Amino acid sequence: MASENPFRTILKTLENPNGGGEFGSYYSLPALNDPRIDKLPYSIRILLESAIRNCDEFQVKSKDVEKILDWENTSPKQVEIPFKPARVLLQDFTGVPAVVDLACMRDAMNSLGGDSNKINPLVPVDLVIDHSVQVDVARSENAVQANMELEFQRNKERFAFLKWGSNAFDNMLVVPPGSGIVHQVNLEYLARVVFNRNGLLYPDSVVGTDSHTTMIDGLGVAGWGVGGIEAEATMLGQPMSMVLPGVVGFKLTGKLRDGMTATDLVLTVTQMLRKHGVVGKFVEFYGEGMRELSLADRATIANMSPEYGATMGFFPVDHVTLQYLKLTGRSDDTVSMIEAYLRANKMFVDYSEPESKTVYSSNLELNLEDVEPCVSGPKRPHDRVPLKEMKADWHSCLDNRVGFKGFAVPKEAQSKVAEFNFNGTPAQLRHGDVVIAAITSCTNTSNPSVMLGAALVAQKACELGLEVKPWIKTSLAPGSGVVTKYLAKSGLQKYLNQLGFSIVGYGCTTCIGNSGDIHEAVASAIVDNDLVASAVLSGNRNFEGRVHPLTRANYLASPPLVVAYALAGTVDIDFETEPIGTGKDGKQIFFRDIWPSNKEVAEVVQASVLPDMFKATYEAITKGNSMWNELSVASGTLYEWDPKSTYIHEPPYFKGMTMSPPGPHGVKDAYCLLNFGDSITTDHISPAGSIHKDSPAAKYLMERGVDRRDFNSYGSRRDNDEIMARGTFANIRIVNKHLKGEVGPKTVHIPSGEKLSVFDAAMKYRNEGRDTIILAGAEYGSGSSRDWAAKGPMLLGVKAVISKSFERIHRSNLVGMGIIPLCYKTGEDAETLGLTGEELYTIELPNNVSEIKPGQDVTVLTNNGKSFTCTLRFDTEVELAYFNHGGILQYVIRNLIKL
Repeated sequence: MASENPFRTILKTLENPNGGGEFGSYYSLPALNDPRIDKLPYSIRILLESAIRNCDEFQVKSKDVEKILDWENTSPKQVEIPFKPARVLLQDFTGVPAVVDLACMRDAMNSLGGDSNKINPLVPVDLVIDHSVQVDVARSENAVQANMELEFQRNKERFAFLKWGSNAFDNMLVVPPGSGIVHQVNLEYLARVVFNRNGLLYPDSVVGTDSHTTMIDGLGVAGWGVGGIEAEATMLGQPMSMVLPGVVGFKLTGKLRDGMTATDLVLTVTQMLRKHGVVGKFVEFYGEGMRELSLADRATIANMSPEYGATMGFFPVDHVTLQYLKLTGRSDDTVSMIEAYLRANKMFVDYSEPESKTVYSSNLELNLEDVEPCVSGPKRPHDRVPLKEMKADWHSCLDNRVGFKGFAVPKEAQSKVAEFNFNGTPAQLRHGDVVIAAITSCTNTSNPSVMLGAALVAQKACELGLEVKPWIKTSLAPGSGVVTKYLAKSGLQKYLNQLGFSIVGYGCTTCIGNSGDIHEAVASAIVDNDLVASAVLSGNRNFEGRVHPLTRANYLASPPLVVAYALAGTVDIDFETEPIGTGKDGKQIFFRDIWPSNKEVAEVVQASVLPDMFKATYEAITKGNSMWNELSVASGTLYEWDPKSTYIHEPPYFKGMTMSPPGPHGVKDAYCLLNFGDSITTDHISPAGSIHKDSPAAKYLMERGVDRRDFNSYGSRRDNDEIMARGTFANIRIVNKHLKGEVGPKTVHIPSGEKLSVFDAAMKYRNEGRDTIILAGAEYGSGSSRDWAAKGPMLLGVKAVISKSFERIHRSNLVGMGIIPLCYKTGEDAETLGLTGEELYTIELPNNVSEIKPGQDVTVLTNNGKSFTCTLRFDTEVELAYFNHGGILQYVIRNLIKL
């Protein structure tokens, strides 16, 4: 059982250096008198402080503190440590299911005779409703209100459920819809940097249910994405079990050249780190180049940690951080407390002092002067293309066989011109033509330099007489109301409006798949002529099928470049030699004519971005808006489920649950439900976009009287397990080897040879009493952290996934749902082992969990006599405990009842 903290002797008092008494008490790292602390990366010092502060010799032990102190020697050995983050960050796509699960857990607790009120967040929970902006109305100055009204019509039930949750559960703050993107709101408002809770000071740290939670690392707050399942356990006071990570030191020198953007920098960093290999590691940035890097630029780099594969990309707190905190409206007293605490506890970087003795697991270096303009695509965020090579790269993609860099368009078809009629006017489309251009996503919309840079491009273009073709769906979705204020202050919003980049709402839009429909005539021209149409967006994800079903080529670019490509109307252009368009005086206009200098951008940022804007914006957030405030909700602490609801449905996770854990399970004579290659993303497994009219989910909705126009998206329906199970593996671009080259959300029922939807095949296997498994290649589960990418397969009856490698969060989520993750041995995969996927598979595991070890070898047998060895990817003893209980939530309930 828990005991008194053995480190209470290093609890010290922090005095206010400006007078006025004490700030509070804190656990002092210097008071340990251990020379190893000075060599620890700053990110590891945060893990150390958390372990010391939470040490109770039960959940966190003294030996865990010693493991972290000895990081230089222990991290290469993959040792396990517990971590208790200071808070949890949720957004509605993943946050609502978390609240649904908490409501279900209360019911389960109640039915097992426990106290249901024990199911309450024990750490602060911030929930931002941000994924609710579908771009239905664009290119209109009334778009914000129109889209918001449509979203409240579609999502009224979900919003009411969240409002109930904010009242029913303690320690939970819900930020209403229309306020901004979760990560920008976190950066500008929610982040504490240092907590002062009941007089105890400690570093802010956060886990969130979106992989881009890492954006907050740019502010010196340690944060990363976890599955919704892990987040729920953290909320309920369970320590996160994690492998003590290696830390890659990334040294920055020099400064960016004129005309370079933070997006150019982040795409360069992403490619470098992807090549270096940083999966499961922290990346920590340091060096003289940090002095030249704004907080917004740091946040842009930190945001894309999932794209370069790191757990987080961390920027320790320094004078730049403190300046940003003041800019965003944090009080002088708060900033003073933050600085004093971090200096006292060896967590502050001061460039006037000698360089620290920090030791890293490995090192990289980038001279910022070497960064050049670039984009990434057409199908992956780490496939960087220098802007000067874009035209040549595009033609290579048309030629190349189908893959991440290829579309296999025959030479004779590459110059095809599709004639169509747009609102009575003759128009044309070609391969590479832009049909969606979106300034969107938390990656860039929090950065005033690139947002105002885009506005300056628009101003220059308008003054020269350039226009955007009317069929290109342009949109601007700021990450918070602050952006609107500084665009208005600058006087530049009118130029964005003139080009069609009017504000559509505050939240995730095109980057998450909320593009909305493109014009019917444009869609028909693309489909009828099999064109490879393009989208250009200032986002962080461009996986095929994510942005829009009809844009096969999707490029990530800075907001100014998004405007430039919208004006050009195609990605098939060399900006150095070819004109973007013709001006009002008949002269050709080139890229260089509309691109602002760094000096121009800096001047407008200095004049337009003011502290009062942040204060006014976030004071308004706490008051909500009229549509939110008018929602009426029940007041009980147990949720009253509506069996007829197609939005909120009670999932079956705890049906038949008893106090006795079910124990571990192997797999006997299972069929392969799906046979995949490399890079199957969470978008493939659990799409968040539109519900296709011929899908099992559509059939379910129509059977319940839901009209097609009211289907909404999978993201908005993710609180209904019946729909999400049917939407699992429903991505229209998914490639399943069972289909012998055919692309789409179907599979083959092996015993009968029938080609069925994945859901129907899974139900057929279930009715026959058969387990199923999935075979996959490398990077299985990459992309956004989605708990439904694990919950869905579990509901389909999948018992194990065998792959070459897993994305970190997704592997953890599979464990949390009781699915066995296995990895082929190095150099082996389904192809080298001669597996067709048509075999029956048996995975042998002991019946007693004490006989299973993390990372042990497991034998897989097939019915045709083949056997091979895999690594069991339960990485810690705690994960084995979850497996023994049938999942992480069952584990938490049983342990809470015992208390």
